[in-house]
Amino acid sequence: MGVSSFQQVGGEPLSPARPVGFLPALLLMLGSCLPVIGAVLIAPVLPQMVVHFAAVPNAEVLVPLALTAPALVVGLTAPFAGVIVDRLGRKRLLLAAVVLYAAVGLAPLWLASLYYIVVSRVLLGVAEAAIMTCCTTLISDYYHGERRVKLLAQQAIWASVSATVFFAIGGLIGEAGWRAPFWVYGVTIVLAPLMARFLWEPERERVSASDGRAPSVPFPRKTVTTICGFSLLGAIAFYLLPVHLGFVLQILGDASPQRVGAAMSIGSVATVAGALLFKLLARWWGVATLLAASYAALGLGFVLVAMATSYNGSLPGVIAAGFGAGLVLPSLVTWMMSRLAFEHRGKGAGAFTASFFVGQFICPLVVLGISTLNQGLIESINWFGWCFLGLALILAASHLAGRSLTGAEAGKLLMEKQHD
Repeated sequence: MGVSSFQQVGGEPLSPARPVGFLPALLLMLGSCLPVIGAVLIAPVLPQMVVHFAAVPNAEVLVPLALTAPALVVGLTAPFAGVIVDRLGRKRLLLAAVVLYAAVGLAPLWLASLYYIVVSRVLLGVAEAAIMTCCTTLISDYYHGERRVKLLAQQAIWASVSATVFFAIGGLIGEAGWRAPFWVYGVTIVLAPLMARFLWEPERERVSASDGRAPSVPFPRKTVTTICGFSLLGAIAFYLLPVHLGFVLQILGDASPQRVGAAMSIGSVATVAGALLFKLLARWWGVATLLAASYAALGLGFVLVAMATSYNGSLPGVIAAGFGAGLVLPSLVTWMMSRLAFEHRGKGAGAFTASFFVGQFICPLVVLGISTLNQGLIESINWFGWCFLGLALILAASHLAGRSLTGAEAGKLLMEKQHD
């Protein structure tokens, strides 16, 4: 499959068996925020945890692992969650995962061992993989056309807003002690009964007239692999500045927590703006154009940050990269879900979730490796910027070439038809 082949195949989504109101969409948006909460809620209390567990060997490594382990586990387990979703159903797995999320999220309140806390965070990642896969799949099952595009874009908006909000909540509650933020996980217990009441298991409506079964559609393995590759790159770009901006500002000599927090907040607002604009642009632009635009904005942002010589000078790059981040996530997930038939949506959603969260986990490692080769973080960010600008140019050129080729083939076929 070429990168210009972004049109839908595999049977347009089946309409749900009942009208879809506001509450199911709200529940799916809230569910999509849970993996984000797991990633940011305890970040502000990590220094307190290191002090508390100072007597534990390698505590300085194990405590950050408690923060990052869920992302790695999501990347490793989401494909399996996708297979289960397609075989056993969406709703049951989602309810079980939300209950597990609440249980293991609350567990560190009473666990005395740092090792057990890390284990609980691993299990949290398993729950997050299932929740994210189920929510994305159900959005694609319940909605189609422009409404689906809007909901998938809103996933990115809700994720960005919730990350900003819960980072602040974690820091505020953390003043009462490092265990206090874990109480927030208990709020998710309320979601399970609401989901049980207002969500439903979608059923196929197009069936074969002969045997009453839906026609089998092959799983588009090559297409999914291609999209997952772009998603991995997109995730690295998505998290590059949020993870490393503080270090960049430190190099520029202006890295007070307040200033770093303000810059990250500006980037978060730009991300929300990009996701909101995606819903508007998707009416006129194809996913290929939007993806190229998102990579171009990310690349431009990285280059501008690398060129900055002051705090204020870095903000245009932060805004550009944040805007690109807001476009890239809905572009990728829309591309993935538009290429999948009903019976493969869970598997595709799991593959997408896995590639994106693996990209989140390896982002600091990749940047560290590139920084070693490029002799510094600033040079590494500049290198990433030019790479993504080049990738955006390749995507745009490939898409235009694909459209031109399609038009030429159509003209040839028309002339042959007239000749006959």
